Order: sequence, then structure tokens, then C-alpha cells
Amino acid sequence: MDKNNVQGAKKNKTVISISLGSSSRDAKGVLELGDTTVELVRKGTDGDIRRAEELLHFYDGKADAIGLGGTDLYLVAGKRRYVFAESARLLKQVRHTPVLDGSGLKNTLERMAVQYLADNRIVTFDGKKVLLVCAVDRFGMAEALDAQHCRTVFGDIIYGLGCNIPIYSLSSLNRWASVLVPVITKLPIKWMYPTGKKQEKHIDRHPEYFADSDIIAGDFLFIKRFMPARMDGKTIITNTVTPADRQRLQEAGVKTLVTTTPCLQGRSFGTNVLEAAIVAASGKGEALRPEEYEALVRRYGIVPSVTHFQ
Repeated sequence: MDKNNVQGAKKNKTVISISLGSSSRDAKGVLELGDTTVELVRKGTDGDIRRAEELLHFYDGKADAIGLGGTDLYLVAGKRRYVFAESARLLKQVRHTPVLDGSGLKNTLERMAVQYLADNRIVTFDGKKVLLVCAVDRFGMAEALDAQHCRTVFGDIIYGLGCNIPIYSLSSLNRWASVLVPVITKLPIKWMYPTGKKQEKHIDRHPEYFADSDIIAGDFLFIKRFMPARMDGKTIITNTVTPADRQRLQEAGVKTLVTTTPCLQGRSFGTNVLEAAIVAASGKGEALRPEEYEALVRRYGIVPSVTHFQ
């Protein structure tokens, strides 16, 4: 008898995250979502597209859901969503298992996380200077920060493209994105997002925007790649943070670390992993609608993980 079909029995699911990122960040974890235990496994391919294709093909039909990490499937420009051509080719390896890149949670969970932090007075946003290192892959967070009346700098062009052009409003972000995103999504992923061992390489690029901000938000690999040696008194809102990353942030003088995904066994997993876990637990076998993600986030009691170093 299938133990998953016994009334009241705990269901067990498996999620595999295939990442173009460094294999040094590989990890395993277990997440309890309602009556479902989800085993999480992250496998990095060090930027090797062919290896990622092989793993996606191998786990198709074996895992309950697959996370696609170290890249984005979609970037948002205004009301339009553009598909990364290179990521779309990866999905051709999968026919049976749903593949999630985290965009569903970036548009829901991360909005809810900002509201949760404000409502519970964990982070004060009103009037604070915020650096969102890349907004086109986190448009939900960008809009949530704007709604909290932050003075936000969007660093997409500074840190994504290497040009010192700060963006100071959502309307400007939309204008720039409408021009750049259709082009960027046709280029190799590595042009926009560090993959493989490049994720471990630090670049000194315009640290003044970090220094001038109270809150640093967005993808941790962008933050880690470009942040200055000292981050005294800063609040970081991010995810995919390992124990070594936590130690580095503490040593840099960071005051508060918030991860929008839960901390498991000392680290937080990416939104792609959590989205895949929620889809696996739901039993639907496909990506969910925004209202479904929001309902399940509330049902499972998923809230940000907060660490006060100081």
C-alpha cells in the first residue's frame, strides 16, 4: 500500500534544484509543508550548460518538482514578461516534471515578506535609502519597496551591465527595461548573471551605492559579488545564504540579515527551491497562479528568517 495514500499519513516529496551556479554551494535540507515532508537537494553545475541539460533529463519523472537555479527563466519589463532563450532551451530536456525558476514566489512571497517586515516593525522602510541590486528579476520586491515609500536605487544597469547609471524610480526602471530586457534575454545568461566559479569572484564596482544605503536588497550573489568589505549597520534582505555567507556578513558589520525563504540547517535555499517545494506539496504538478502561491504561503506559515547580528 502506498503510504502517501493512507488517510492522515505524512506525504513525502522530493525536489531537485539544478543550478548553473557553483557546486561548492550544494546542499540538502528537509522542509515541512503542512502534511508533506519535502526533501530538498541542490546540485550546481559550475556554469556547465550541458551538465545542467543532462541532470534535468535524468531527474525528469523522478523528482516531484525541479528548481532551476543560477539563472532566470523570465525577466519582467513593465507588464510584459520575457523568456531567457538559453533557459528556455534547458526546459526542452523536461517533459514530465514541473520546472520552477522562483519567479512565482518573487512576485508573491517577496512582496508579502516586505509587508511582513513592515507590519511587525522588524525593518523600518519609510524614508530609508535602499539599494535593490537588480530589480528586473525581482519586480515584486521593487514594487513592495516603492509602496513602503523607500528612497530606492535600482542597480540593474550598474551591477548587471557594468555602467554607472542608477535608476531612481519604477517608471524609469520600466522605460530602461522595455529597451534592454528584450535584448538581454536573447544573450547568454552569463552576460547578465554570474554562473559557475564567477559567483565566487569579487568585483569592486561602485561601492558608494552600498555605502550610501541603509538597506541592501535583492539576489545574494549580486550582493556578495559587489559588496564592499565593510557593511557596518546595514540591513540585508535577500536569500540563498550559506553558513559561510552569514559569517562573512557578520564580520563585515551587517546589523540585520533577512532571508525571504526559511533557514534550514543553517542556510536558506533559493526561491526556485521553495517554489518547487510548494508545487510538489500542492500535488498539482504545475506552476500555480499568484493567488494560489499567496494562499499556500499563508497556509504553511512561511515567513522571513531574521538574524540580528548586532
